[in-house]
Amino acid sequence: MGKSLKSGSKNHLVNLSILFTLFSDRFLERKMNIGKLVTIIGIIIFILGTIFYLQGESVVGPESSFMYANPEWVSYGIQIAILGIIISGIGIVIKFIKGG
Repeated sequence: MGKSLKSGSKNHLVNLSILFTLFSDRFLERKMNIGKLVTIIGIIIFILGTIFYLQGESVVGPESSFMYANPEWVSYGIQIAILGIIISGIGIVIKFIKGG
């Protein structure tokens, strides 16, 4: 019984290594698009942070929202927007490093 567990574990490791190899090959083929993807994700996060900030400031959104006129969400929105800018910057740097 112990033998089958060891061989089963070994087979799982082999299967995982094969899957990782296949996945990494596909990842390397598409590495030029990673910078663009990270930049787009950062822009989306920035936009969401801006919306949260504006809701906290009572500029947009329904008055029934828990974010509306809530000073905590002003702070959260600023933090999220800054995080989006940082992520976008990382995406731009990746794009330049990869030559895309």
